[in-house]
Amino acid sequence: MSDTAKALQQAVAPAAHPIIYVRGYAMSESERDETAADPFCGFNAGSTVVRAGTGDKDTKARKFIFESPVVRLISDFGYADVYDEGLDIMDRDWPKDKTIPYRSVVVYRYYDDGSSLLGSGKSSPIETYAEGLGKLIQRVRDLARDEAGQAIADTDFKCYLVAHSMGGLVCRAFLQNPALGDAETRAWVDKVFTYATPHNGIELAGVNVPDWLKTADMNNFSRPRMAEYLNLDKDSEYLAEERVDLLRHFPPDRFFCMVGSNRADYNVAAGLSRMFSGHGSDGLVKVANAVLTGQDRAGQTLPCPKAYTYRSHSGYFGIVNSEEAFQNLTRFLFGNLRVDIWFDVAGVTLPESLQGQADQVEADYYFELQAAPRKMRGLLTRRTAEEDSAAIRGHGEIVKHKKRSVYLSSVFLANWAKVDQTDNTLTYAVTLGIGVQEYLVDGWLFDSHVEGARLFSDTAIIAITPAKQIEWHWSQAKSKPTDIRLITQDEHEAVEAGGSLTVEIPIPTIAKKAPGITGKLRFVVSGWR
Repeated sequence: MSDTAKALQQAVAPAAHPIIYVRGYAMSESERDETAADPFCGFNAGSTVVRAGTGDKDTKARKFIFESPVVRLISDFGYADVYDEGLDIMDRDWPKDKTIPYRSVVVYRYYDDGSSLLGSGKSSPIETYAEGLGKLIQRVRDLARDEAGQAIADTDFKCYLVAHSMGGLVCRAFLQNPALGDAETRAWVDKVFTYATPHNGIELAGVNVPDWLKTADMNNFSRPRMAEYLNLDKDSEYLAEERVDLLRHFPPDRFFCMVGSNRADYNVAAGLSRMFSGHGSDGLVKVANAVLTGQDRAGQTLPCPKAYTYRSHSGYFGIVNSEEAFQNLTRFLFGNLRVDIWFDVAGVTLPESLQGQADQVEADYYFELQAAPRKMRGLLTRRTAEEDSAAIRGHGEIVKHKKRSVYLSSVFLANWAKVDQTDNTLTYAVTLGIGVQEYLVDGWLFDSHVEGARLFSDTAIIAITPAKQIEWHWSQAKSKPTDIRLITQDEHEAVEAGGSLTVEIPIPTIAKKAPGITGKLRFVVSGWR
Protein backbone atom coordinates (compact mmCIF):
# COMPACT_ATOMS: atom_id res chain seq x y z
CA MET A 1 0.00 0.00 0.00
CA SER A 2 1.38 3.44 -0.95
CA ASP A 3 2.01 6.19 1.59
CA THR A 4 -0.64 8.27 -0.19
CA ALA A 5 -3.25 5.52 0.22
CA LYS A 6 -2.37 5.12 3.92
CA ALA A 7 -2.74 8.87 4.45
CA LEU A 8 -6.12 8.91 2.68
CA GLN A 9 -7.45 6.03 4.75
CA GLN A 10 -6.39 7.66 7.99
CA ALA A 11 -7.83 11.04 6.98
CA VAL A 12 -11.29 9.69 6.12
CA ALA A 13 -11.49 7.13 8.94
CA PRO A 14 -14.21 8.89 10.99
CA ALA A 15 -16.50 9.17 7.95
CA ALA A 16 -15.94 5.80 6.28
CA HIS A 17 -19.29 4.01 6.56
CA PRO A 18 -20.36 0.99 4.48
CA ILE A 19 -21.15 1.84 0.86
CA ILE A 20 -24.06 0.10 -0.90
CA TYR A 21 -24.07 0.30 -4.69
CA VAL A 22 -27.42 0.11 -6.51
CA ARG A 23 -27.17 -0.42 -10.25
CA GLY A 24 -29.46 0.91 -12.94
CA TYR A 25 -32.09 -0.40 -15.31
CA ALA A 26 -31.67 -3.60 -17.32
CA MET A 27 -34.28 -3.70 -20.06
CA SER A 28 -34.08 -7.28 -21.27
CA GLU A 29 -33.54 -10.75 -19.82
CA SER A 30 -30.12 -10.90 -21.50
CA GLU A 31 -29.14 -7.62 -19.83
CA ARG A 32 -30.28 -8.99 -16.47
CA ASP A 33 -28.20 -12.10 -17.16
CA GLU A 34 -25.19 -9.94 -17.92
CA THR A 35 -25.75 -8.08 -14.66
CA ALA A 36 -26.11 -11.26 -12.62
CA ALA A 37 -22.89 -12.64 -14.16
CA ASP A 38 -20.89 -9.61 -12.98
CA PRO A 39 -19.76 -9.64 -9.31
CA PHE A 40 -20.03 -5.86 -9.08
CA CYS A 41 -22.94 -5.31 -11.50
CA GLY A 42 -20.98 -2.84 -13.61
CA PHE A 43 -19.43 -0.71 -10.88
CA ASN A 44 -16.08 -2.38 -11.53
CA ALA A 45 -15.96 -1.00 -15.09
CA GLY A 46 -13.05 1.36 -15.55
CA SER A 47 -11.96 3.57 -18.42
CA THR A 48 -8.79 4.43 -20.28
CA VAL A 49 -10.09 7.26 -22.48
CA VAL A 50 -11.52 10.75 -22.10
CA ARG A 51 -12.68 13.27 -24.63
CA ALA A 52 -9.99 15.85 -25.35
CA GLY A 53 -10.61 19.55 -25.85
CA THR A 54 -14.25 20.50 -26.24
CA GLY A 55 -15.47 16.91 -26.37
CA ASP A 56 -15.88 16.76 -30.14
CA LYS A 57 -16.66 13.13 -31.01
CA ASP A 58 -14.57 13.38 -34.18
CA THR A 59 -11.44 14.29 -32.20
CA LYS A 60 -9.18 11.50 -30.99
CA ALA A 61 -9.69 10.54 -27.35
CA ARG A 62 -6.92 11.09 -24.79
CA LYS A 63 -5.53 8.30 -22.64
CA PHE A 64 -6.45 8.60 -18.98
CA ILE A 65 -6.70 5.50 -16.81
CA PHE A 66 -9.50 5.32 -14.26
CA GLU A 67 -9.45 1.92 -12.61
CA SER A 68 -13.18 1.92 -11.62
CA PRO A 69 -15.07 3.13 -8.54
CA VAL A 70 -14.71 -0.21 -6.73
CA VAL A 71 -10.98 -0.54 -7.32
CA ARG A 72 -10.31 3.05 -6.29
CA LEU A 73 -12.34 2.72 -3.08
CA ILE A 74 -10.37 -0.40 -2.22
CA SER A 75 -6.92 0.90 -3.20
CA ASP A 76 -7.26 4.51 -2.01
CA PHE A 77 -9.71 4.38 0.88
CA GLY A 78 -9.22 0.94 2.39
CA TYR A 79 -12.62 -0.55 1.54
CA ALA A 80 -13.16 -4.28 0.98
CA ASP A 81 -15.77 -6.32 -0.85
CA VAL A 82 -17.98 -8.71 1.11
CA TYR A 83 -17.78 -11.87 -1.00
CA ASP A 84 -16.38 -14.90 0.81
CA GLU A 85 -15.67 -18.30 -0.80
CA GLY A 86 -18.18 -17.62 -3.55
CA LEU A 87 -20.94 -16.44 -1.22
CA ASP A 88 -22.77 -13.12 -0.94
CA ILE A 89 -24.00 -11.84 2.43
CA MET A 90 -27.63 -12.35 1.35
CA ASP A 91 -27.12 -16.02 0.47
CA ARG A 92 -28.88 -18.48 2.78
CA ASP A 93 -25.73 -20.48 3.42
CA TRP A 94 -23.61 -17.49 4.48
CA PRO A 95 -21.77 -18.71 7.66
CA LYS A 96 -23.60 -17.65 10.80
CA ASP A 97 -20.43 -16.46 12.54
CA LYS A 98 -18.98 -14.65 9.50
CA THR A 99 -18.84 -10.85 9.75
CA ILE A 100 -17.76 -8.08 7.36
CA PRO A 101 -15.50 -5.03 7.83
CA TYR A 102 -17.29 -1.80 8.60
CA ARG A 103 -15.50 -0.21 5.66
CA SER A 104 -17.16 -2.46 3.06
CA VAL A 105 -18.41 -2.06 -0.50
CA VAL A 106 -21.69 -3.95 -0.88
CA VAL A 107 -23.45 -4.44 -4.22
CA TYR A 108 -27.23 -4.72 -4.15
CA ARG A 109 -27.80 -7.61 -6.55
CA TYR A 110 -31.53 -7.10 -7.06
CA TYR A 111 -31.46 -8.38 -10.64
CA ASP A 112 -30.25 -11.89 -9.69
CA ASP A 113 -33.83 -13.13 -9.28
CA GLY A 114 -34.78 -11.52 -12.60
CA SER A 115 -32.07 -13.30 -14.56
CA SER A 116 -32.44 -16.66 -16.24
CA LEU A 117 -29.04 -17.64 -14.79
CA LEU A 118 -29.95 -17.34 -11.12
CA GLY A 119 -33.69 -16.79 -11.07
CA SER A 120 -36.94 -16.86 -12.98
CA GLY A 121 -35.87 -14.50 -15.76
CA LYS A 122 -38.77 -12.21 -14.85
CA SER A 123 -38.29 -8.69 -13.50
CA SER A 124 -40.12 -7.45 -10.40
CA PRO A 125 -41.90 -4.18 -9.56
CA ILE A 126 -39.64 -1.40 -8.36
CA GLU A 127 -41.40 -1.56 -4.98
CA THR A 128 -39.96 -5.06 -4.54
CA TYR A 129 -36.45 -3.75 -5.21
CA ALA A 130 -36.96 -0.94 -2.69
CA GLU A 131 -38.10 -3.37 0.01
CA GLY A 132 -35.11 -5.56 -0.75
CA LEU A 133 -32.78 -2.59 -0.30
CA GLY A 134 -34.09 -2.13 3.23
CA LYS A 135 -33.42 -5.80 3.99
CA LEU A 136 -29.89 -5.49 2.62
CA ILE A 137 -29.19 -2.45 4.82
CA GLN A 138 -30.39 -4.43 7.84
CA ARG A 139 -28.14 -7.33 6.86
CA VAL A 140 -25.11 -5.03 6.55
CA ARG A 141 -25.97 -3.55 9.92
CA ASP A 142 -26.08 -7.02 11.51
CA LEU A 143 -22.75 -8.16 10.01
CA ALA A 144 -20.58 -5.03 10.09
CA ARG A 145 -17.79 -4.89 12.66
CA ASP A 146 -15.31 -2.17 13.53
CA GLU A 147 -11.54 -2.58 13.31
CA ALA A 148 -11.50 -4.14 16.78
CA GLY A 149 -14.08 -6.71 15.69
CA GLN A 150 -16.87 -5.15 17.74
CA ALA A 151 -20.49 -4.81 16.64
CA ILE A 152 -21.75 -1.32 15.82
CA ALA A 153 -24.48 0.11 18.02
CA ASP A 154 -27.72 0.95 16.21
CA THR A 155 -27.29 4.62 17.17
CA ASP A 156 -23.81 4.71 15.56
CA PHE A 157 -24.42 2.65 12.42
CA LYS A 158 -24.69 4.58 9.15
CA CYS A 159 -24.35 3.67 5.50
CA TYR A 160 -24.03 5.40 2.15
CA LEU A 161 -26.13 4.63 -0.93
CA VAL A 162 -24.50 5.13 -4.33
CA ALA A 163 -26.73 4.53 -7.33
CA HIS A 164 -26.71 4.74 -11.11
CA SER A 165 -29.77 5.62 -13.20
CA MET A 166 -32.86 3.67 -12.06
CA GLY A 167 -30.92 2.61 -8.96
CA GLY A 168 -31.44 6.14 -7.66
CA LEU A 169 -35.20 5.67 -8.00
CA VAL A 170 -34.95 2.41 -6.03
CA CYS A 171 -33.18 4.37 -3.28
CA ARG A 172 -35.75 7.16 -3.34
CA ALA A 173 -38.66 4.68 -3.22
CA PHE A 174 -37.16 3.09 -0.12
CA LEU A 175 -36.48 6.48 1.52
CA GLN A 176 -39.69 8.26 0.54
CA ASN A 177 -42.35 5.56 0.74
CA PRO A 178 -43.13 4.44 4.32
CA ALA A 179 -44.84 1.31 2.98
CA LEU A 180 -41.54 0.02 1.58
CA GLY A 181 -39.45 -0.11 4.74
CA ASP A 182 -39.28 0.89 8.38
CA ALA A 183 -38.23 4.24 9.80
CA GLU A 184 -35.28 2.88 11.79
CA THR A 185 -33.66 1.36 8.70
CA ARG A 186 -34.19 4.55 6.68
CA ALA A 187 -32.54 6.55 9.47
CA TRP A 188 -29.36 4.49 9.02
CA VAL A 189 -28.85 6.01 5.55
CA ASP A 190 -26.50 8.96 5.99
CA LYS A 191 -25.83 10.15 2.42
CA VAL A 192 -27.03 9.29 -1.09
CA PHE A 193 -25.15 9.88 -4.35
CA THR A 194 -26.81 9.31 -7.73
CA TYR A 195 -25.26 9.15 -11.18
CA ALA A 196 -27.54 10.17 -14.05
CA THR A 197 -30.78 9.20 -12.31
CA PRO A 198 -33.99 10.26 -14.12
CA HIS A 199 -35.44 11.89 -11.01
CA ASN A 200 -38.17 13.55 -13.06
CA GLY A 201 -38.69 10.68 -15.50
CA ILE A 202 -37.49 10.01 -19.03
CA GLU A 203 -38.55 11.88 -22.16
CA LEU A 204 -38.80 10.28 -25.59
CA ALA A 205 -39.09 12.81 -28.42
CA GLY A 206 -40.04 15.41 -25.83
CA VAL A 207 -42.84 13.34 -24.27
CA ASN A 208 -42.66 11.57 -20.91
CA VAL A 209 -42.76 7.77 -21.13
CA PRO A 210 -46.48 6.92 -20.96
CA ASP A 211 -47.91 5.06 -17.97
CA TRP A 212 -49.39 2.36 -20.19
CA LEU A 213 -46.00 1.37 -21.64
CA LYS A 214 -45.45 -1.61 -19.36
CA THR A 215 -43.21 -3.52 -21.80
CA ALA A 216 -39.81 -4.20 -20.16
CA ASP A 217 -40.93 -2.04 -17.20
CA MET A 218 -40.50 1.15 -19.24
CA ASN A 219 -43.31 2.76 -17.24
CA ASN A 220 -40.94 2.87 -14.25
CA PHE A 221 -39.95 6.23 -15.77
CA SER A 222 -43.48 7.53 -16.28
CA ARG A 223 -44.28 10.34 -13.86
CA PRO A 224 -47.71 8.99 -12.79
CA ARG A 225 -46.15 5.57 -12.09
CA MET A 226 -43.18 7.21 -10.34
CA ALA A 227 -45.55 9.23 -8.16
CA GLU A 228 -47.04 5.94 -6.92
CA TYR A 229 -43.85 4.24 -5.80
CA LEU A 230 -42.25 7.51 -4.60
CA ASN A 231 -45.30 8.25 -2.43
CA LEU A 232 -45.95 11.53 -4.25
CA ASP A 233 -49.36 10.80 -5.77
CA LYS A 234 -51.06 12.89 -3.08
CA ASP A 235 -48.30 15.49 -2.78
CA SER A 236 -49.64 18.99 -3.46
CA GLU A 237 -46.59 20.05 -5.46
CA TYR A 238 -46.81 16.98 -7.68
CA LEU A 239 -50.54 17.48 -8.19
CA ALA A 240 -50.02 21.13 -9.13
CA GLU A 241 -47.00 20.73 -11.44
CA GLU A 242 -46.81 16.98 -12.25
CA ARG A 243 -43.20 16.92 -11.13
CA VAL A 244 -41.66 13.95 -9.36
CA ASP A 245 -38.18 15.41 -8.82
CA LEU A 246 -39.27 16.08 -5.24
CA LEU A 247 -37.27 14.53 -2.41
CA ARG A 248 -39.35 13.84 0.66
CA HIS A 249 -38.50 12.46 4.14
CA PHE A 250 -34.73 12.78 3.61
CA PRO A 251 -32.44 15.79 4.18
CA PRO A 252 -31.86 17.44 0.77
CA ASP A 253 -28.33 18.55 1.72
CA ARG A 254 -27.27 14.90 2.03
CA PHE A 255 -28.47 13.80 -1.40
CA PHE A 256 -26.09 14.52 -4.29
CA CYS A 257 -27.04 14.47 -7.98
CA MET A 258 -24.28 13.88 -10.55
CA VAL A 259 -25.48 14.95 -14.00
CA GLY A 260 -24.11 13.96 -17.42
CA SER A 261 -24.38 16.11 -20.55
CA ASN A 262 -22.73 14.06 -23.32
CA ARG A 263 -25.40 12.52 -25.53
CA ALA A 264 -23.11 11.89 -28.50
CA ASP A 265 -21.27 8.94 -26.90
CA TYR A 266 -24.35 7.02 -25.76
CA ASN A 267 -24.67 4.21 -28.30
CA VAL A 268 -27.43 2.04 -26.84
CA ALA A 269 -29.93 0.84 -29.48
CA ALA A 270 -27.53 1.92 -32.25
CA GLY A 271 -27.93 5.55 -31.23
CA LEU A 272 -31.75 5.60 -31.27
CA SER A 273 -31.88 6.42 -27.56
CA ARG A 274 -29.83 9.59 -27.91
CA MET A 275 -31.88 10.59 -30.96
CA PHE A 276 -35.16 10.33 -29.06
CA SER A 277 -33.72 11.86 -25.87
CA GLY A 278 -32.47 14.82 -27.89
CA HIS A 279 -30.23 17.70 -26.98
CA GLY A 280 -29.72 18.55 -23.34
CA SER A 281 -29.34 14.93 -22.25
CA ASP A 282 -26.72 12.29 -21.47
CA GLY A 283 -28.17 10.19 -24.28
CA LEU A 284 -31.01 8.87 -22.13
CA VAL A 285 -31.79 11.26 -19.27
CA LYS A 286 -32.47 14.96 -19.76
CA VAL A 287 -30.05 17.21 -17.89
CA ALA A 288 -33.01 19.02 -16.31
CA ASN A 289 -34.52 15.72 -15.11
CA ALA A 290 -31.42 14.45 -13.28
CA VAL A 291 -31.61 16.80 -10.27
CA LEU A 292 -33.78 17.07 -7.16
CA THR A 293 -35.26 19.59 -4.80
CA GLY A 294 -36.22 18.86 -1.21
CA GLN A 295 -37.46 20.54 1.92
CA ASP A 296 -35.72 21.42 5.16
CA ARG A 297 -37.36 20.90 8.54
CA ALA A 298 -39.14 24.23 8.27
CA GLY A 299 -40.66 23.24 4.92
CA GLN A 300 -38.46 25.59 2.88
CA THR A 301 -37.68 24.32 -0.63
CA LEU A 302 -33.98 23.65 -1.15
CA PRO A 303 -32.04 22.27 -4.12
CA CYS A 304 -30.06 19.10 -3.53
CA PRO A 305 -26.34 19.53 -4.21
CA LYS A 306 -25.45 18.82 -7.81
CA ALA A 307 -22.56 18.83 -10.24
CA TYR A 308 -22.26 18.37 -13.99
CA THR A 309 -19.79 16.56 -16.22
CA TYR A 310 -19.43 15.99 -19.96
CA ARG A 311 -20.12 12.27 -19.76
CA SER A 312 -22.71 9.98 -21.32
CA HIS A 313 -25.22 7.82 -19.48
CA SER A 314 -22.95 4.77 -19.84
CA GLY A 315 -20.35 3.30 -22.17
CA TYR A 316 -16.65 4.00 -22.70
CA PHE A 317 -17.21 7.66 -21.92
CA GLY A 318 -19.86 7.00 -19.27
CA ILE A 319 -20.48 8.91 -16.10
CA VAL A 320 -19.94 6.04 -13.62
CA ASN A 321 -16.52 5.09 -14.94
CA SER A 322 -15.18 8.65 -14.80
CA GLU A 323 -12.59 10.37 -12.64
CA GLU A 324 -14.76 13.50 -12.42
CA ALA A 325 -17.74 11.69 -10.89
CA PHE A 326 -15.48 9.68 -8.56
CA GLN A 327 -13.85 12.86 -7.25
CA ASN A 328 -17.31 14.29 -6.53
CA LEU A 329 -18.37 11.04 -4.88
CA THR A 330 -15.40 10.75 -2.51
CA ARG A 331 -15.41 14.43 -1.60
CA PHE A 332 -19.14 14.25 -0.89
CA LEU A 333 -18.72 11.15 1.27
CA PHE A 334 -15.45 12.03 3.00
CA GLY A 335 -14.92 15.80 2.51
CA ASN A 336 -14.48 18.59 5.04
CA LEU A 337 -16.09 21.63 3.40
CA ARG A 338 -19.14 22.13 1.23
CA VAL A 339 -19.31 25.16 -1.06
CA ASP A 340 -22.62 26.02 -2.73
CA ILE A 341 -22.07 28.33 -5.70
CA TRP A 342 -24.72 30.86 -6.66
CA PHE A 343 -24.84 33.84 -8.98
CA ASP A 344 -26.93 36.80 -7.84
CA VAL A 345 -27.96 39.11 -10.68
CA ALA A 346 -27.89 42.78 -9.71
CA GLY A 347 -29.09 44.05 -13.06
CA VAL A 348 -29.00 43.62 -16.82
CA THR A 349 -28.37 46.25 -19.48
CA LEU A 350 -30.01 45.84 -22.87
CA PRO A 351 -28.34 46.84 -26.15
CA GLU A 352 -28.54 50.60 -26.58
CA SER A 353 -31.16 50.44 -29.33
CA LEU A 354 -33.42 48.33 -27.07
CA GLN A 355 -33.21 50.41 -23.94
CA GLY A 356 -36.61 51.68 -22.92
CA GLN A 357 -38.28 48.57 -24.36
CA ALA A 358 -37.64 46.22 -21.45
CA ASP A 359 -41.29 45.14 -21.27
CA GLN A 360 -41.29 44.06 -24.94
CA VAL A 361 -38.00 42.20 -24.84
CA GLU A 362 -37.69 38.43 -24.52
CA ALA A 363 -34.28 36.90 -23.89
CA ASP A 364 -32.68 33.92 -22.22
CA TYR A 365 -29.52 34.49 -20.21
CA TYR A 366 -27.28 31.48 -19.69
CA PHE A 367 -24.87 31.00 -16.79
CA GLU A 368 -21.91 28.69 -17.32
CA LEU A 369 -19.66 27.38 -14.58
CA GLN A 370 -16.52 25.29 -14.40
CA ALA A 371 -14.80 24.52 -11.10
CA ALA A 372 -11.86 22.39 -10.02
CA PRO A 373 -9.42 22.18 -7.12
CA ARG A 374 -5.75 22.82 -7.71
CA LYS A 375 -3.97 20.14 -9.77
CA MET A 376 -7.04 17.96 -10.33
CA ARG A 377 -7.23 16.31 -13.77
CA GLY A 378 -10.67 17.31 -14.96
CA LEU A 379 -13.40 19.37 -13.38
CA LEU A 380 -15.64 18.89 -10.37
CA THR A 381 -18.43 20.59 -12.28
CA ARG A 382 -18.80 21.66 -15.92
CA ARG A 383 -21.85 23.57 -17.12
CA THR A 384 -21.71 25.06 -20.61
CA ALA A 385 -24.25 26.38 -23.09
CA GLU A 386 -22.68 24.33 -25.87
CA GLU A 387 -23.44 21.13 -23.94
CA ASP A 388 -26.95 22.30 -22.93
CA SER A 389 -26.07 22.17 -19.24
CA ALA A 390 -25.91 25.90 -18.45
CA ALA A 391 -28.40 27.43 -16.01
CA ILE A 392 -31.03 29.56 -17.76
CA ARG A 393 -32.96 32.62 -16.62
CA GLY A 394 -35.44 34.50 -18.78
CA HIS A 395 -35.35 38.29 -19.10
CA GLY A 396 -38.83 38.51 -17.61
CA GLU A 397 -37.85 36.29 -14.67
CA ILE A 398 -34.98 38.63 -13.79
CA VAL A 399 -36.61 41.98 -14.53
CA LYS A 400 -40.27 41.41 -13.70
CA HIS A 401 -40.31 38.56 -11.19
CA LYS A 402 -37.00 39.32 -9.44
CA LYS A 403 -35.78 35.71 -9.69
CA ARG A 404 -32.20 36.84 -9.54
CA SER A 405 -30.48 34.11 -7.55
CA VAL A 406 -29.22 31.28 -9.76
CA TYR A 407 -27.97 28.08 -8.10
CA LEU A 408 -25.08 26.74 -10.18
CA SER A 409 -23.43 23.79 -8.38
CA SER A 410 -21.98 22.47 -5.16
CA VAL A 411 -18.38 21.41 -4.69
CA PHE A 412 -17.02 19.49 -1.74
CA LEU A 413 -13.46 20.07 -0.64
CA ALA A 414 -11.27 17.72 1.35
CA ASN A 415 -8.13 18.22 3.39
CA TRP A 416 -6.87 14.79 2.30
CA ALA A 417 -7.00 15.86 -1.36
CA LYS A 418 -4.65 18.84 -0.95
CA VAL A 419 -1.51 18.88 -3.08
CA ASP A 420 0.63 20.07 -0.17
CA GLN A 421 -0.39 18.55 3.15
CA THR A 422 1.77 21.07 5.03
CA ASP A 423 -0.29 23.94 3.61
CA ASN A 424 -3.67 24.47 5.28
CA THR A 425 -5.09 26.33 2.26
CA LEU A 426 -7.69 24.86 -0.11
CA THR A 427 -7.34 26.39 -3.57
CA TYR A 428 -9.61 26.05 -6.57
CA ALA A 429 -10.55 27.85 -9.77
CA VAL A 430 -14.05 28.92 -10.78
CA THR A 431 -14.71 29.99 -14.36
CA LEU A 432 -17.93 31.94 -14.88
CA GLY A 433 -19.43 32.66 -18.26
CA ILE A 434 -22.63 34.64 -18.84
CA GLY A 435 -24.22 35.16 -22.21
CA VAL A 436 -27.52 35.73 -23.94
CA GLN A 437 -28.93 33.46 -26.63
CA GLU A 438 -30.87 36.13 -28.48
CA TYR A 439 -33.05 39.20 -28.01
CA LEU A 440 -36.60 39.08 -29.32
CA VAL A 441 -38.83 42.12 -29.55
CA ASP A 442 -42.52 41.34 -29.93
CA GLY A 443 -41.46 37.91 -31.15
CA TRP A 444 -39.00 39.18 -33.78
CA LEU A 445 -35.25 38.65 -33.64
CA PHE A 446 -33.39 41.84 -32.71
CA ASP A 447 -31.72 43.03 -35.93
CA SER A 448 -28.36 43.75 -34.28
CA HIS A 449 -28.13 40.33 -32.64
CA VAL A 450 -24.67 38.77 -32.52
CA GLU A 451 -24.87 35.01 -31.93
CA GLY A 452 -22.73 33.74 -29.04
CA ALA A 453 -21.87 37.15 -27.61
CA ARG A 454 -20.68 36.91 -23.99
CA LEU A 455 -21.71 39.42 -21.37
CA PHE A 456 -19.01 38.17 -19.03
CA SER A 457 -16.28 35.53 -18.93
CA ASP A 458 -13.41 35.19 -16.46
CA THR A 459 -11.82 32.82 -13.95
CA ALA A 460 -11.62 33.49 -10.22
CA ILE A 461 -8.80 31.82 -8.29
CA ILE A 462 -10.05 31.27 -4.75
CA ALA A 463 -8.00 30.19 -1.72
CA ILE A 464 -9.68 29.23 1.56
CA THR A 465 -7.56 29.14 4.69
CA PRO A 466 -9.79 27.82 7.49
CA ALA A 467 -9.95 29.97 10.62
CA LYS A 468 -8.12 32.73 8.80
CA GLN A 469 -9.30 34.10 5.44
CA ILE A 470 -10.66 33.64 1.95
CA GLU A 471 -8.80 35.41 -0.84
CA TRP A 472 -9.50 35.65 -4.56
CA HIS A 473 -8.62 37.39 -7.76
CA TRP A 474 -10.07 37.47 -11.28
CA SER A 475 -7.55 36.26 -13.85
CA GLN A 476 -8.32 38.75 -16.62
CA ALA A 477 -9.56 41.72 -14.64
CA LYS A 478 -7.30 44.75 -14.42
CA SER A 479 -8.72 45.81 -11.08
CA LYS A 480 -7.31 45.07 -7.66
CA PRO A 481 -5.44 41.73 -8.07
CA THR A 482 -6.39 40.14 -4.76
CA ASP A 483 -9.31 40.64 -2.42
CA ILE A 484 -9.42 39.18 1.06
CA ARG A 485 -12.29 38.39 3.37
CA LEU A 486 -11.19 37.63 6.90
CA ILE A 487 -12.88 34.80 8.78
CA THR A 488 -13.77 35.66 12.35
CA GLN A 489 -13.35 33.19 15.17
CA ASP A 490 -17.13 33.03 15.61
CA GLU A 491 -17.57 32.22 11.91
CA HIS A 492 -14.88 29.57 12.05
CA GLU A 493 -16.48 27.91 15.05
CA ALA A 494 -19.88 28.05 13.35
CA VAL A 495 -18.52 26.30 10.24
CA GLU A 496 -16.75 23.70 12.35
CA ALA A 497 -20.08 22.99 14.05
CA GLY A 498 -21.81 22.50 10.68
CA GLY A 499 -22.93 26.09 10.14
CA SER A 500 -22.01 28.30 7.23
CA LEU A 501 -20.51 31.61 6.17
CA THR A 502 -21.17 33.54 2.97
CA VAL A 503 -18.56 35.03 0.65
CA GLU A 504 -19.66 37.42 -2.10
CA ILE A 505 -17.38 38.10 -5.06
CA PRO A 506 -18.61 40.86 -7.42
CA ILE A 507 -17.84 40.29 -11.08
CA PRO A 508 -15.73 43.02 -12.71
CA THR A 509 -17.77 45.35 -14.90
CA ILE A 510 -17.00 47.89 -17.57
CA ALA A 511 -18.79 51.19 -17.01
CA LYS A 512 -21.79 51.81 -19.27
CA LYS A 513 -21.30 48.54 -21.10
CA ALA A 514 -24.30 47.61 -23.24
CA PRO A 515 -25.45 44.91 -23.41
CA GLY A 516 -24.18 43.84 -20.03
CA ILE A 517 -24.86 42.28 -16.67
CA THR A 518 -23.86 43.05 -13.10
CA GLY A 519 -23.88 40.80 -10.09
CA LYS A 520 -21.80 38.63 -7.84
CA LEU A 521 -20.79 35.08 -7.26
CA ARG A 522 -22.02 33.96 -3.86
CA PHE A 523 -20.29 31.11 -2.07
CA VAL A 524 -21.98 29.52 0.92
CA VAL A 525 -19.20 27.68 2.76
CA SER A 526 -20.33 25.05 5.25
CA GLY A 527 -18.61 22.55 7.47
CA TRP A 528 -19.15 19.03 6.19
CA ARG A 529 -18.92 15.58 7.67
